[in-house]
Amino acid sequence: MRHLEQHRTHRIGWLRAAVLGANDGIISTASLVVGVAAAHASRDSVLVAGVAGLVAGAMSMATGEYVSVSSQADTEAADLSREQEELKNNSAFEHQELAAIYVERGVEPALAEKVAAQLMARDALGTHAREELGISETMTANPIQAALASAATFTVGAALPLLVILVAPAAYLSWTVSVTSLLFLGALGGLAGYVGGSSVLKSAVRVTFWGVLAMALTALVGTFFNVTP
Repeated sequence: MRHLEQHRTHRIGWLRAAVLGANDGIISTASLVVGVAAAHASRDSVLVAGVAGLVAGAMSMATGEYVSVSSQADTEAADLSREQEELKNNSAFEHQELAAIYVERGVEPALAEKVAAQLMARDALGTHAREELGISETMTANPIQAALASAATFTVGAALPLLVILVAPAAYLSWTVSVTSLLFLGALGGLAGYVGGSSVLKSAVRVTFWGVLAMALTALVGTFFNVTP
């Protein structure tokens, strides 16, 4: 039979990095811009601060994602190497260990023994990676892919508040950037929810809430110091 169900777990790796990048791009750049604008800086100063934040943030996101995912991959590789050695030196124990996992999940002991034997005969390391270590190909992210996705989406997200700076009236710069950035965040959250198959409204509200908090805090900082960079 042809499998007709549509699952979206294969999108987790790149979707997480992309949403994180775009979300951080909008929030961090908009918050920086709002904070500087609240300190009564000129439009040019606000724009320079925003562009600097975009460049620094994109590189930070790319580096952070690459290092994080690479570290995860290194840990998984070490665990797989150790598991391969255990399978080579003590296959009987590994078979019993796998059978015990299935028994804990509700499979009858005799059947669990047969299932473990059949799966190990086909792909012992892959089976133990999934069942014992919780490592699966679907859930594994690629370091380069994650870094590029985060950097690219951060840049796109950060560019949105900067475009608003160019067209917004100088007297209402903070409010214009804040309102439009919250709209961008709501749209991003809704899109992420739709692509991931979750609640669009819940995702939009969740992202927007943190955007409001971040921009409010930086606006307070700018107002408190009231200095032009």
